[in-house]
Amino acid sequence: MTDWRGRSFHLSLCLFLPEETKRSHDSFSFYIDEASPVGPEQPETVQNFVSVFGTVAKKLMRKWLATQTMNFTGQLGAGIRYFDLRISTKPRDPDNELYFAHGLFSAKVNEGLEEINAFLTDHHKEVVFLDFNHFYGMQKYHHEKLVQMLKDIYGNKMCPAIFAQEVSLKYLWEKDYQVLVFYHSPVALEVPFLWPGQMMPAPWANTTDPEKLIQFLQASITERRKKGSFFISQVVLTPKASTVVKGVASGLRETITERQNFVLYTLGKDEDRGWTRRLGKVRDHQTAGTNMEGSTGSLSASCAT
Repeated sequence: MTDWRGRSFHLSLCLFLPEETKRSHDSFSFYIDEASPVGPEQPETVQNFVSVFGTVAKKLMRKWLATQTMNFTGQLGAGIRYFDLRISTKPRDPDNELYFAHGLFSAKVNEGLEEINAFLTDHHKEVVFLDFNHFYGMQKYHHEKLVQMLKDIYGNKMCPAIFAQEVSLKYLWEKDYQVLVFYHSPVALEVPFLWPGQMMPAPWANTTDPEKLIQFLQASITERRKKGSFFISQVVLTPKASTVVKGVASGLRETITERQNFVLYTLGKDEDRGWTRRLGKVRDHQTAGTNMEGSTGSLSASCAT
């Protein structure tokens, strides 16, 4: 775990931390519930598959959907500071609760946010990024509920949206800010503490080929330099339908992880092309958030000036 507490670093075009800011993909997926309904974002083919095969189908789905083996507390302890969050309502839920969701439903949103807040309360100089980038089945009322939830849980810990080049750890510490919330919805324009989603672009290679992923990441470093924004480099291999069919009983870890380890190892060695100096050092060993059942990612922490 990178120990940067007590040290000050300037945030030039984006947050600069020593080595890297680690992120996890589908950060909440440790909590995926096999007993839950299928998420509203799933195509009709998946819905039909589950309606026919029931619990067996959901168990197989979880093998491909659960990209994390640690809960939020465990991820924070392993150095994760960026969380990829996808929010959904649940069909026919009389309480209108909000849930994390990725194919199947996960924990209630308020429970996950409280878990992260407990860590921040105990570690006053830690800063986290909460990226709410997908919303399913949400109406205006649900967004209002989520915004109020963020206020109630994090309160003055949240840094209002400003120009990214004005932000530094020194600034955050002086203001006692510990949370930056990115919100991929027009709602962000109405709430001072929500950073618009375009301030956290996250291009996606959408490939199972390690070489193509490496090429994509190397090219995107130059293409995605936007003054005044953060960015994410997704070291993520995404299985195709054919990949899932071939390894349906094996799951993400057995099918994808070794390929992804190759990508991490290659990027970690690629000092000559300056990859690790630009992107933040990518480790070639297995840690929570940098390789969790084939799902990896890094919040790029050294946006070139």
